[in-house]
Amino acid sequence: MIPVNARRRQVPCWQRELAQAIRDPAELLQELALDSALLPIVWPTQFPLRVPRGFVAKMRKGDPDDPLLRQVWPLAAELIPVPGFVTDPVGDQAAQAVPGVLHKYQGRALLIVTGACAVHCRYCFRREFPYAEAQSDLRDWRSALDYLAGDTSIREVILSGGDPLSLSNQRLGTLLAGLQRIPHLVRLRIHSRLPIVLPERVDEGLLALLASTRLQPILVVHANHPREIDAAVRTALQRFRAIGVTLLNQSVLLRGVNDEVERLAELSEALFTAGVLPYYLHLLDRVRGAAHYEVNETEASVIMKALRERLPGYLLPRLVREQPGQLAKTPVWE
Repeated sequence: MIPVNARRRQVPCWQRELAQAIRDPAELLQELALDSALLPIVWPTQFPLRVPRGFVAKMRKGDPDDPLLRQVWPLAAELIPVPGFVTDPVGDQAAQAVPGVLHKYQGRALLIVTGACAVHCRYCFRREFPYAEAQSDLRDWRSALDYLAGDTSIREVILSGGDPLSLSNQRLGTLLAGLQRIPHLVRLRIHSRLPIVLPERVDEGLLALLASTRLQPILVVHANHPREIDAAVRTALQRFRAIGVTLLNQSVLLRGVNDEVERLAELSEALFTAGVLPYYLHLLDRVRGAAHYEVNETEASVIMKALRERLPGYLLPRLVREQPGQLAKTPVWE
């Protein structure tokens, strides 16, 4: 019999950290020395709280308005219907070519490889995506790979979810092997928040997979506030750079989180120091339950004008909105 301690050592560190993520709102309040009166009488249960303890450690204790806490804290306000806020704000369902494959844009297709995430961001535009309907395909990705192989115009595949890096290295390796056998694919783009909220995920096995693929690897991380970029995150991102991965960041403009010029400037500087170029700043996708985060286009344009006046062009993210049926992201401000 294998000793319990030996079995525990076989579980990767990041998976242990993920398993210990906080799921109880009362426990999160206790960790942050916040009053239990902040617990709402009713809060959303369909999209429950989930946040890694390492990310919680970056939050300010005693501050109910902490911008990192605000991204994950469930509010009763999410249950109030707001006109224009819907379950599928970016038209994912209409763009689903086969289960798990979204084909919206010329030359690239997005593969939803899992419904799992390390953190449940309350503004997530896929918080109500019907992952279960694609679950049979997610087990082996056969129909998805067949679709990609059958369209020679597709040169870039985007791994998304959920969060693709919540897959084990073994599962991810199986998927990459299938993608590499498709001759017309040349680029692999991964959209992931894990290097930011769970930097332990960047282990030797993951780096070996990306270093050995024939596909040109691009990692688009998701950070919204400069305090998300700490020493552990910088180390994780530098490990990607060391094996030749191109690093970009996309943020969402969120009221009460980063809707200030100073915060966004600090974020761009922190990202660049970590070897990441700011890529997109998204206006909020109008998903049901997220109306309290919205910053309108007029306010966003004022912020961007001020941001352009204090940052070099290469640190200025593009302000965009995703609109259903459009063949590209829609620039909001140029």
